[in-house]
Amino acid sequence: MGKHKELILIISLLIGTFLVPINSTMIAVALSTISAHFNEPLANISWVVTIYLIVMAVTQPIAGKLGDLYGNRNIYLWGVVFFLIASLGCIFSTNLISLIIFRSLQAVGGALLTPNTIAIIRYVVPKERLPKILGVFGMGMGLGAAIGPLLGSVLLENFNLEAIFWVNVPFLFLALISGIVMIPKFNVKKQTSTLDIQGSIYLAISISLLILLTHGIEFTKALIMGIIFILSTILFIKRENTTENPIIDFSLFENSTFTSANLSIMLSNFVMYVILLIMPLLMKSQFHLSTAQTGLVLSVFSISMSLSGWIGGLLNNKFSSKKVIGFSFAMIIVSNILFLSLENVGSILFLIVALIIGGFSTGIGLTSMQVASLDSVSKEQSGTASGIYSTFRYFGSIVSSTLIALVTSYNYIFIILGVSGIVGILVAKNIKSGSQDMISSNNSSAKA
Repeated sequence: MGKHKELILIISLLIGTFLVPINSTMIAVALSTISAHFNEPLANISWVVTIYLIVMAVTQPIAGKLGDLYGNRNIYLWGVVFFLIASLGCIFSTNLISLIIFRSLQAVGGALLTPNTIAIIRYVVPKERLPKILGVFGMGMGLGAAIGPLLGSVLLENFNLEAIFWVNVPFLFLALISGIVMIPKFNVKKQTSTLDIQGSIYLAISISLLILLTHGIEFTKALIMGIIFILSTILFIKRENTTENPIIDFSLFENSTFTSANLSIMLSNFVMYVILLIMPLLMKSQFHLSTAQTGLVLSVFSISMSLSGWIGGLLNNKFSSKKVIGFSFAMIIVSNILFLSLENVGSILFLIVALIIGGFSTGIGLTSMQVASLDSVSKEQSGTASGIYSTFRYFGSIVSSTLIALVTSYNYIFIILGVSGIVGILVAKNIKSGSQDMISSNNSSAKA
């Protein structure tokens, strides 16, 4: 594939996947509007956000496996279709229950898109340009998450609730048509295996309960759910170790690079989400900023993170993934030392500088983490590896919300984040350059 067609394909893929983070963050500013629209309390409305998180976390490893079994191109296009139908369903929802159902279908579509997009990119982009393209792609996804709240606010202020779902429709139509035309039809090997349904059920129960256990439920319910979580997790591990075609091949974790890359993204996402969750509270209590001012100041963190993701892709071509990831965690330590100083300095300018460095530290290593994970598996396992990688990313966000609930001192939180940076440096030491490098030529007869 020539560079011109490759660029058009990347833009096509980005149009579809760009909407996944936008719809994750855009809905946050609409909760009060949804509450008034359906005359439901905010406690019930929060399920519109929670269900999206649960389904995305549960479905991504399954979606990656489906791509490896039945073709990453096919599953990607089905993801666009699901997202489109679900967005139309959200528009015409007449009650909260139907909105929650269609939001869950949106998440299914998003989960089908994400790991298979990465797998397709790996097939069509030569190895030497892969870090750069993944850096650009990561920057786009980061910007999607960053502009989501702003876009949602503008649409709600000038139109109505349905507008935040209508905005998806033309882009998804474009993504579907361009995907059909632009994504190459690779030779798909005939698959005799099918998806492990039993394992999928165990995995869905385990991840769903893990997320729900972080949402402050009463002790008796938490105890029951905890027991079921442990049992379902044990059953899942036992199933995956005995079935012929597991959803998560635990033998992949015997590769130190694969394991370290996934642990790295979990730690990095943990740090990122804690900062995003805790900073608005800190800015209000210590700097007495308004909601609008808080959003504006916090946006420098997201923008810095997105731009540094692109820079990280360029650095990966000059330095090893191990060095870039280690540098990322070293900068996380520096940024949290700055955050610890906020109480004494008390300067808005110092806060902005700290947030810029914090965003840079969490974004600079993302591309190298993704590249290291992909480099450690064969092309035929790209979807599975990307699904596992995405799930570890979500685990980071799950743990972050638990930390915020348990620890009330800002200083203690920043200390924990600094320690996470130290742990990250140690994890990065296990990443080997070119470990189990199975990337073959783009003329491979494998599927996509």
